[in-house]
Amino acid sequence: MGLQISERAQNMPSSPIRKLARYADAAKRNGIHVYHLNIGQPDIKTPQCALEAARNIGLDILSYSPSQGNKSLRTKLVSYYAEYGIDLSPDEIIITAGGSEAIQFAYMACLNPGDEIIVTDPSYANYMAFAISAGAVVKSVKTSIEDGFRLPSVEAFEEQITPKTKAILICNPNNPTGYLYSRKEMRQIRDLVKKHNLYLISDEVYREFIYTKQPYISACHLEGIEDNVILVDSVSKRYSECGIRIGALITKNKEVRSAVMKFCQARLSPPLFGQLVAEASLSTPEEYMAEVYEEYLLRRNFLLDELNKIEGVYSPTPMGAFYTMVKLPVEDAEKFCIWCLTDFSYEGQTVMMAPGSGFYTDPSEGRNEVRMAYVLNKEDLAKAMVVLRKALEEYPG
Repeated sequence: MGLQISERAQNMPSSPIRKLARYADAAKRNGIHVYHLNIGQPDIKTPQCALEAARNIGLDILSYSPSQGNKSLRTKLVSYYAEYGIDLSPDEIIITAGGSEAIQFAYMACLNPGDEIIVTDPSYANYMAFAISAGAVVKSVKTSIEDGFRLPSVEAFEEQITPKTKAILICNPNNPTGYLYSRKEMRQIRDLVKKHNLYLISDEVYREFIYTKQPYISACHLEGIEDNVILVDSVSKRYSECGIRIGALITKNKEVRSAVMKFCQARLSPPLFGQLVAEASLSTPEEYMAEVYEEYLLRRNFLLDELNKIEGVYSPTPMGAFYTMVKLPVEDAEKFCIWCLTDFSYEGQTVMMAPGSGFYTDPSEGRNEVRMAYVLNKEDLAKAMVVLRKALEEYPG
């Protein structure tokens, strides 16, 4: 009998965002231009101050940094969060290798194998993958594309809570739906967390990108659960620097910070180079941020308009982030996504999308949905929509 891989590895799902990459690579080798709507990799230029910091590193030795991250970066982040009404000290901020590591460390520090965490369905696929790696169980409350993925009732959450429930995880604004939680909804979550003494892990990496007059309510704004809240953050999307892998885990809970630090020390330190670039990025001019915001708003409005013109296609209006879930007139969106990359092209072009089922805890759901990221310029989005329309006209399914 051959060597066996672990059950954990067998149960680990493939990323819906990257799982079709081999088909896209093959299409490119065949000379097909692929429009990447599958992944949140912006085509926006990184701020000049960040690029300058990368070019002029000014160090003779690229050494380890402190396990919790450079004090100068954490101190500068305190001022950044203060602008959003979030009152922190540098010691309450731990720098991680992207928001992904912050989620992993939060799970590892707060959840035992077999403990349950509640997410809203659909949700960012890696929340489920990291839970599996921590031995935790993901339970979900359903949201629906028909009502724009609004938060379900308190009763729907209560039905999922058991003695093994340890945490609720939200993403606000939401990836993959673009939904933004209202003040009322955030208070409902706070009351649940307080009543059942749960952790509230809140991924808020898209706070800069809110396209409605509705206010951004951080989990850190919620009174009475300060010790329950773990905030996950990242500079990747804010400054279009996904590759530097810098995020943060933020909590006022000293016990959680102490536990997380053990994992931080085990991996030695977050990326030195990335921290230097991230620190410089915090001096990004307001004009840059305003221009980027207006660009995403333009892209969102254009994409939504074009999608909803296509017969049988429906997307609700995302209120934040730069993603939308889209219902297609096909039975199996994953098969359609693969077909677009393997068997179809229009004028030497095709589209790559993320199959929607990968964002649901039950992969039998979201079968006719895809997630699209509007991270391409308007001209490319226009071409991608022409290609999508032609693909749907030709698709045998």
